[in-house]
Amino acid sequence: MNKKTISQADDEPSPKQATSATNPNLPTTTLSAHRMVIISIIGIFLMSVCGVLYFAQSLLLPVVLAFLFALILSPVVRWLYRRGIPEPITAFVLVFSMVASIAAGGYWLSDPIAHWIKDAPRIEQEMQLKLAEMAGTIENIQEAQRKVEKATERDAKAGVQEVVVREPNLLSQAAQGAPEIFGGIALAVVLLLLMLASGDMFYEKLIKSLPTFKDKRRGLRIAKDIEREISRYLLTVFVINVCLGICVAIGLSLTPMPNPVLWGLAAALLNFVPYLGALVGIAIVAIVALVSLPTLGAAMVPPAIYLACTAIEGQLITPSLVGRRLQINSVAVFLAIAFWGWLWGAVGIFIAVPMLIIVKVFSHHIDGLGWLSEFLGARDKHLPADD
Repeated sequence: MNKKTISQADDEPSPKQATSATNPNLPTTTLSAHRMVIISIIGIFLMSVCGVLYFAQSLLLPVVLAFLFALILSPVVRWLYRRGIPEPITAFVLVFSMVASIAAGGYWLSDPIAHWIKDAPRIEQEMQLKLAEMAGTIENIQEAQRKVEKATERDAKAGVQEVVVREPNLLSQAAQGAPEIFGGIALAVVLLLLMLASGDMFYEKLIKSLPTFKDKRRGLRIAKDIEREISRYLLTVFVINVCLGICVAIGLSLTPMPNPVLWGLAAALLNFVPYLGALVGIAIVAIVALVSLPTLGAAMVPPAIYLACTAIEGQLITPSLVGRRLQINSVAVFLAIAFWGWLWGAVGIFIAVPMLIIVKVFSHHIDGLGWLSEFLGARDKHLPADD
C-alpha cells in the first residue's frame, strides 16, 4: 500500500465518527447519562455514609471525641517529649487530670442542677403567673391561679394513693441510657490514652501506607494541617469561652440572680455552639430571671448582661483571635449544626464546627474540591488579616 492509499484511509471517517456525524446528539446524550450515573453513585454513597453514622453512633461517637481531644493534646505531648518526658506518662497525666476535673465539676454542680430540676414544675407555674400578669387579663390570671391551687391540693393529699400513667421523664430516660453512656465514655477515655501514648505512630503508619512519594507528602501535610488548625481553634475557643463564663458569672453575681456560677458555666458550654448557644443561654437566663426576680425591670437586667457579654465576644474577641483561616461561612455552620444535631444529638451539635474545619482543611488539599473549601470559608472583606 502506497502513501496515497494510506492518506485516503486516514481521511475516511471511522464507524464511530460516522455515527456521530449522522447523530450529533449522541455524544451529548452519552455525556449526560455518564454524569447522571456519577451523581447517582455519589448520592447513594452519601446516603450510605449517613446511615452508617446514624446506626453506628454508639461506636463512632466515642471514637470521634477521642480523635478530637487527641488533636488538642498531641502538641502538648510532643512538646514535653522533646524535653525528656516519656509520652505514656504525659498521656496518663493529661487524661487523668481531664477526667478528674470533669468529675469534680459534675459533682460540685450536681446539687444546683438537681435543685433546678426538682423545682421545674414550680418554675413553670410561676412562669404562667408572670406571663398572665404581663398580659393583664383577669381570665388568664384566674386560670393560672387555679392551676397553682390544683397542684397545691394534689400535693396536700398525702393519704390518697393515685395511680397515674406517665411518660418517661428526663431522669428515667437518662437512667435507662446510663450503661451505654458510661460505656461510651470509657471507650473514649481508653482510646484517647492509647492515641496520646503512641506519639507519632499515626504519622509513621500514614507515610508507610501511601504508595507514592507525592501521596506521602500530601497525606502528611493534610494530617499536620488538620491537627494544627483543630488544636488552635479548640484551644482558642476554650479559653474564650472560659473567659466568657467568668464574665457572665461576675455580671450576674452583681444582680439578685440565683446561682450565677451555674449560669456562667452554662454560658461557657453553650458558647461552643455558634449562634444558637448564645440565643439558648439568653432565653434560659431570661426565663429564670423572670421567675426569680420580683419586677420586670429587675428581670431584664441578667439577660441584658448575658447579651452584652456574648455580643462583645462574638463581634470583637473571637474574630480577632481565631483569624481568617478558621472563619467559616455562617450558612455552612448552621447547616452543620443542624445535620450533626439531627445525627448525633447534643454531642453532635458541639462537634459540628470542628468536623466542618476538618472538611475544609481536607478539601483545600484535594484536587477538585477547592470549590468546597471556598464555599466553607467566610467573606474576606469582613475578616481581619492573619498575622
